[in-house]
Amino acid sequence: MVRAHMEMVKALLDGSRSIVALTGAGVSAGSGIPTFRGPDGLWKKQRPEDLARVDAFSQHPELVWEFYNWRREKVGQCTPNPAHMALAGMDKQVPNFLLITQNVDGLHTQAGSHRLMEMHGSLWRVQCSVCTYAREDRSSLPDMPVCPVCGHLLRPGVVWFGEPLVPGVLKVAIEAISSADIFLSIGTSNLVQPAASFYQLAKDHGAVTIEINSEPTPNTGLMDFALHGKAEDILPELVLGMSD
Repeated sequence: MVRAHMEMVKALLDGSRSIVALTGAGVSAGSGIPTFRGPDGLWKKQRPEDLARVDAFSQHPELVWEFYNWRREKVGQCTPNPAHMALAGMDKQVPNFLLITQNVDGLHTQAGSHRLMEMHGSLWRVQCSVCTYAREDRSSLPDMPVCPVCGHLLRPGVVWFGEPLVPGVLKVAIEAISSADIFLSIGTSNLVQPAASFYQLAKDHGAVTIEINSEPTPNTGLMDFALHGKAEDILPELVLGMSD
């Protein structure tokens, strides 16, 4: 990481009144949550990508729920790290701010972020696979939880691979990015659409684009600034330099 770039990003953030931050799994890695694509991204020799699908749930709902109950148990033992806390601090300091996360672990909410959009849903939300019933639920769930309204099987309240985003989510994201001074891409590999193309939307509307990630991504060379290292190390220093 080039120190001069760090100082320039600090100055830009300090003078900005409109910031959109996009976060991915790398932000939560410092809390002990493994990434799908990391070396710890296997569960019982199953690829999480193969379980996070509608067809997997249709064919093997007991296996999918075993996986998600295991995830809920593990994530429930984790706490926000300094990266989450720094973004919650940015939320308080920047007049126009939106945090868009691809994560489903709920740690941004725990850290105190309020202007937050969970693009892919939440592990702590369950919804009926048939009717419109849904609820937030952090309790221990049965192996195969059922809807109290219609009796059909509940499913995790997350967006699975191949599913569309919740209606309205993309519209809100596009509007916020289109009017931002700065776009931050933090802890994401920039491989999953539509989030992978948000940086281009930001650039097209004149925003400064900044990548913060443990390693280069496909978008690194296209960003105005790229700070490579752990988000939990970089973000607190950036926020510390911002004026209240």
